[in-house]
Amino acid sequence: MNGGNSGNDRIGGVGGIGRNGPDFAAGTDRTDDTDRTGRTDHPGRTDHPGHTARTLPLHPTGHTNPTVSGPVARARSLVLAAHGSVVPEAGATVARLADAVRLLTGAPVSVGHLDHRAPSLPDVLADRPGAVVVPLLLGDGYHRTVDIPAVARPFDCAVTRGLSGEHAVSLALYDRLRAAERKAGGPADAVVVAGAGSSRPGGDDGTLTAVRQLDLLLPVPVVAAYCSSSTPTPAEAVARLHARGFRRVALATHLLAPGRFTRALAALPDTWAVAEPIADHARVARLVAARYAVAAGGRDSAGPRAAA
Repeated sequence: MNGGNSGNDRIGGVGGIGRNGPDFAAGTDRTDDTDRTGRTDHPGRTDHPGHTARTLPLHPTGHTNPTVSGPVARARSLVLAAHGSVVPEAGATVARLADAVRLLTGAPVSVGHLDHRAPSLPDVLADRPGAVVVPLLLGDGYHRTVDIPAVARPFDCAVTRGLSGEHAVSLALYDRLRAAERKAGGPADAVVVAGAGSSRPGGDDGTLTAVRQLDLLLPVPVVAAYCSSSTPTPAEAVARLHARGFRRVALATHLLAPGRFTRALAALPDTWAVAEPIADHARVARLVAARYAVAAGGRDSAGPRAAA
């Protein structure tokens, strides 16, 4: 893959969670502006001294380190519902996330897969009735709205919302993009946010939200693209930006784990940098822990429906 990772934002496995990119003071979501400040739409311009960075409004899960303690946390299992992939690296990436969430929550954490890998989500839930299920999905497509609730219902599990549209996701994307740019030798002059894509109404909203939030953080144009089901494709989006005169076009990978989509992005020609997926970013672990904290505490729990 063209993208790289500095190691500062990666979960440190069972040993802990690494520092996750820009720090955010209470009441702000201000990003590190050492090499990204302000905005320009001029192709070919890659540094922008003297501008003032725009900011994202603070989100409760954007900077806190939620933990769950006490009897409820110890008694209730947490199951991460992952899409699954035949790519071996996908399992390792999700395992790092599971390890980090286990440390944050103190809960027993397991992973159940919708496809391609074992154990399957139904098999995991059959052994853990009443568990909290957190969908590891960045969009609200068919899997999140239909498949997972249907699987959870017979086991009386609480299904939280997925990860779509959260500031923590956009900030993780930002960190991974910056790491890929550093590896490439400098900042991009345009960015394509590449999501999985969905044909279901609203299924692409998570990617579109990430585009809007990254647009607040980056001084260059940011556009959406989809690896399946929706348009434009990443190749089409990159070609359009090149046609407008941009030369350093980077891909921000709005995907959680390695798989066939990330391999396709890495092989895409004429890209300046390709960021790594984000499941093992520390902000994602904290977001998952926050989802669990709400559902395990009984707040807004709705059985197989959205609980957090």
